[in-house]
Amino acid sequence: MNEPFVIKVTEEFSGIRIDKFISDNLEDLTRSYVQRLMYEGNITVNSDGVKSNYKVRNGDVITVIVPEIKEPDILPENIPLDIVYEDSDMLVVNKPQGMVVHPAVGNYTGTLVNALMYHCGDSLSGINGEKRPGILHRIDKDTSGLLMVAKSDRAHLGLAEQIKEHSLTRAYKALVHGGFTEDKGMYADPIGRHPIDRKKMAVSYKNSREAVTHYNVLERFGKYTYVECILETGRTHQIRVHMSHHGHPVVGDKTYGVRKEEFKLDGQLLHAYKIGFVHPVSGEYMEFEAEIPDYYKNVLYILRNK
Repeated sequence: MNEPFVIKVTEEFSGIRIDKFISDNLEDLTRSYVQRLMYEGNITVNSDGVKSNYKVRNGDVITVIVPEIKEPDILPENIPLDIVYEDSDMLVVNKPQGMVVHPAVGNYTGTLVNALMYHCGDSLSGINGEKRPGILHRIDKDTSGLLMVAKSDRAHLGLAEQIKEHSLTRAYKALVHGGFTEDKGMYADPIGRHPIDRKKMAVSYKNSREAVTHYNVLERFGKYTYVECILETGRTHQIRVHMSHHGHPVVGDKTYGVRKEEFKLDGQLLHAYKIGFVHPVSGEYMEFEAEIPDYYKNVLYILRNK
C-alpha cells in the first residue's frame, strides 16, 4: 500500500467541494478518480468517510490513500508532436500546455510518452525503464515548452550527465504577479517536499535540496511582470515555488498561485522557451527556442494595450 497523502485545509479553501479540492492539490489525480477513491473508502476527513459533495472546512485533515496499481502496458498513440529537432540519437519537442509527460494514475493515455512511443517506435532509449522511455527531464502538465528526449542509450547517458552537472541552458518566460525593484536577481532558496501536501513542493531548510533560479525582468505591467527565468538547478516546480515564495506567483498557477485570477486560463503562463546542450554524440553545442503559445501572447497583448 502506498503512503497516504495528508492535506490540512486552510481558511482560503473553505467551502470548496472535496473532490475539486483534492484534484487541485494532488495534480496527478483527476476529479473522477478522486470520486472513485471516496466511493471505495480511501478518502477520509478527520478520520470519517464523506461523499463527493462534501465542502471542506478550515482545519479539516484529509487523508487520501491511492492503492498501488499494476502499470498497464504503455500503448503507442498517434498524437501530433511539435518536433523542433530530431536525429538518430535524440530529439527536442515543444510540449503543449495540458499534456502530461509521464503516464501516471488517471493519465495512462494521451501523454507525451504515448506519443513518443508511436513516433519513435523501438528506437527510444530504455535506461529509465518502460514507464519513461527516453525522457530526461520534466515539464509540468500545465507548463509548455521544450524537452529533450533520448533515442539511443549513448545519448541518454550523455544528456543525463549534463543535467547532473547543471551544464544545460534552460530558460523560461513567465508572467508573474507583482512588481520587482530590480531588473535582475537570483533566488537560491532550498526546495523540498511540502510538510503537509506531499504533492506540493516548498522552500524548506529541512530535507531539501539546493535550488537556484536567476531572473531578468522583460516587461513591467503594473501589478504584473513578464520575466525570464534561467535554471541553474532543476528541482520539481522550482520556478513556481521560488516565485510564489517571494510574492510573485506565476499567473494561472492553481497550486502555488492566487485563488482568483483576472484571466481565464487552463494553466500557468510559464513556457520553457530555450534549451541548450552539447550534443552527446557529435560534441556540438546546440540551442533551440520556441515561441510562447497564442493564449500566452493574447494575455500579453491585453496588458500591453491597457
